[in-house]
Amino acid sequence: MAGLSLQNLQKTYGKVEVIKGVNLEIEHGEFVVFVGPSGCGKSTLLRMIAGLEDITGGELSIGGQVVNSMQPRDRGVAMVFQSYALYPHMTVYDNVGFGLRIKKTPKDERDAKIREAARILQMEHLLDRKPAQLSGGQRQRVAIGRAIVRQPEVFLFDEPLSNLDASLRMDMRMEISKLHQDLGATMIYVTHDQVEAMTLADKIVVLNGGVVQQVGSPLDLYHRPANLFVAGFIGSPKMNFIDVKVVEVGAGTVTVSGPDMTAVSVPVATEGLAVGSALTLGVRPHQLLPGDTGAITGAVTMVEHLGNETIVNLRLASGKAIIVGLDGDFPVALGQELHLQPEASKAVLFDSAGVAIPARAV
Repeated sequence: MAGLSLQNLQKTYGKVEVIKGVNLEIEHGEFVVFVGPSGCGKSTLLRMIAGLEDITGGELSIGGQVVNSMQPRDRGVAMVFQSYALYPHMTVYDNVGFGLRIKKTPKDERDAKIREAARILQMEHLLDRKPAQLSGGQRQRVAIGRAIVRQPEVFLFDEPLSNLDASLRMDMRMEISKLHQDLGATMIYVTHDQVEAMTLADKIVVLNGGVVQQVGSPLDLYHRPANLFVAGFIGSPKMNFIDVKVVEVGAGTVTVSGPDMTAVSVPVATEGLAVGSALTLGVRPHQLLPGDTGAITGAVTMVEHLGNETIVNLRLASGKAIIVGLDGDFPVALGQELHLQPEASKAVLFDSAGVAIPARAV
């Protein structure tokens, strides 16, 4: 069983602390995505798991065995890099089987593993080609095939789709997801693209500044972000934030209003909240409902017609801009005034420290 346990994992370069005490449990067979902005430490953390970066502090276990000092080849992991790193003079067959040849795997066994990987990835017809004769998506399949033949306990993917165009990325996401279902292996995937994270992951780990901000399922992070950073990073278009103050505290609800919004009652746990407290209301673009009246009013400054939906930028009274997601057939024009009502039951309130206030217990 190839679960992983990261206990207070740390990485420093001189005096610069890059990974700051990460604690994480990954179950066997899970698809876990590390996501965050550039420089957040996600690729460094992946490379520490692979054994390509030394561990400064803490303990890393794979399959119940501490591997801090273990060589990469002995950890039972295989890594797929952002660059395909294929040998241009070798055929696909030889590229996929190169690691097995280095290990002196018997020829018949090597051939069987190569052809099985090719079958799984539907690239049997490519085995005699060389990398120059392949598309970007086909090259990435070869790189993944090279990992499959090693039969690792853990697959590590470091932004493997970033070199592909949008259409190919979508196709390859589906292929990687199917690969996970077929193999049932533990997979850890690094990306800065939160759409990839939402569509692939069983569990997402959001990192910022070398610190884990939140761990949870895609929908947990979308509906119940732990703080302002996670709320703003997960979701496309991103969540809107509106400055408000508490005007009334009731039994299981708090009523808030602000310069850009009239009073709205939000169901939250009210302990510690007082009239006059400064908060931030988070509401997603598709949770702002248009009508003849509403708590929020603004002027349309940009319209993006995407077919099934229309994305609108709205300027509020304070000059602040928010994003609204409307039905694709909703009539809207530049300069038009829109009245919007937030879906209070789905809104999130954040305290002055940017931490989400818990939803009201049902």
